[in-house]
Amino acid sequence: MLRRGRASLAFAFLVQGVAFALLVTRIPAIQDRYGISDGLLPVFLAAVPLLAGVGSVATGKLVEKMPPSGVLRWSQPVVLLSLLGVGSGEELWQVALALGAFGLAVGALDASMNMLGVSLQRAYGRSIMLGFHAAYSFGGIAGASLAWAGARGDLALFVSYLPAVAVLLPAALVGSRWYVDAEVEEPADGPAAVRGGSVAFPLLLPLCLVMTFAYIGDSTVSNWSAKYLQDVLGGSEEVSTVPYNVYMVMTLVGRGLGDLGVRRFGAVAVVRGGALVAAVGFAVVAAAPGAWTGIAGFTVVGLGLCVIVPQTFAAAGRLAYDEQGAAASDAAVARLNVFNYVGFLIGSPLVGGLGDAWNYRGAMLVPLVLVLATVVYARSFAPGADRYGDGHERPRTADVGRGSNGL
Repeated sequence: MLRRGRASLAFAFLVQGVAFALLVTRIPAIQDRYGISDGLLPVFLAAVPLLAGVGSVATGKLVEKMPPSGVLRWSQPVVLLSLLGVGSGEELWQVALALGAFGLAVGALDASMNMLGVSLQRAYGRSIMLGFHAAYSFGGIAGASLAWAGARGDLALFVSYLPAVAVLLPAALVGSRWYVDAEVEEPADGPAAVRGGSVAFPLLLPLCLVMTFAYIGDSTVSNWSAKYLQDVLGGSEEVSTVPYNVYMVMTLVGRGLGDLGVRRFGAVAVVRGGALVAAVGFAVVAAAPGAWTGIAGFTVVGLGLCVIVPQTFAAAGRLAYDEQGAAASDAAVARLNVFNYVGFLIGSPLVGGLGDAWNYRGAMLVPLVLVLATVVYARSFAPGADRYGDGHERPRTADVGRGSNGL
């Protein structure tokens, strides 16, 4: 059951990567289809992460009444169907409704996926969280490739989205049968599940800051790498599409190998090393004399930055579990997930505003400084009794909880 739960959750991460990439890489086509003005577009783009934050907070409350697997089981189809809604409407209110549903469902999906990932890592007694996020990166690459093919073939958005949704939606529903939830505490006076619990925010604050810093760095690459390469480093329009692609490939590589690094060297060393590598990458970008040096810098950023977010979720879940148990772990992951969207909302306008007011080379120093601050907070990733990845892995016979299908 444990292996099936791990495989089905990895597939859920992959599906989410495909769906998100299909949306964000076709934003120009969405803008053209609905006649969204340049002034109104930032409002739409900001609304999605804001609503996702609402969805994440709501999930933190919802899992007090139902297991995270239930939230994930319904939120993933909503995300995929909302994607079809984005591609099939004609009026502005229709795309606003579809994007609103997408944002709320994405928040619930991100929170519940990471809750299940943290609980599975706890059951395994060794680091597996980076592998789930590697599946997300692979899905993102696949989704971006599908979007590129749709744009190259001049396909309508609905036609471009439909094959992916038609394949992934039933597969995700089938795979959801094998999700594995965390163990549930039983009160002394009876077997009813106890799902309440929380951890004081000051304990989570360092991890919330790290999550924000990481997503400021990520949004810098996703939103500004093409413009930076073309306008600052003199790259062609074609070459300017390369940085984000190599960045995504390196996140896949780094996350694919990251769990081995955590098991061998520990989470603190991996997070600290990742932050230093990402800072070096941003320094290369800021000082790059030409386009290909800039691409090399963004490549290094991807390799370093990619390990931070999965380990932040793992550390928050472990801290909360050590304090108050599995229910508190779920609540901590939901709260931490909000800062994913905070970083995304802050990062893009911050770098853009500094670039316009000063220069874009100087703006690239902002994520550099912030990821370096992660080095200071790296001690917050130190494992407690569970000792993930420090040569003291727990036996694999650990209690895996109950399957979401009642087995």
